[in-house]
This record gives sequence, C-alpha cells and structure tokens, in this order.
Amino acid sequence: MRVKVINKSVNPLPEYKTTGSAGMDLMANENVVIQAGEIKVVPTGLFVETPEGYEGQVIVTGKRSEEHTSEL
Repeated sequence: MRVKVINKSVNPLPEYKTTGSAGMDLMANENVVIQAGEIKVVPTGLFVETPEGYEGQVIVTGKRSEEHTSEL
C-alpha cells in the first residue's frame, strides 16, 4: 500500500522506533501549551493521503493519556 506524505514540519518523518511497533510517534511542529480544560489545534506539519478504503488514526497513548482526556 502506498501512502503519500508531505512533511512541511521542522521534524523528521515519523518512524517505527522498535521492531514490532504498531505505530509511530507524531511531534508538534511548534511549542503549544494546553491549559486544563482548554482545546487547541496542535499542528504537525504533516499532510497524509491514504488510498481509498483506508484510514489513518491518531491514538493518544502513555501515562499522560490515562490521566487526561484527549479528543482527536
């Protein structure tokens, strides 16, 4: 499957960090402070085009995701 990715960020493209990883880590393209209860858009600088019939997902993981609610 081919996925078109355009990277207009200052960060490298996401990559698998370990063998057997199911996903890749995204990084913000700028420093963003989100206060409790606040909603903000966090730009990544990535533009992704997936083939018809497929989807991409952004999933919040890790210790912080258990402590805080995130909507994507």
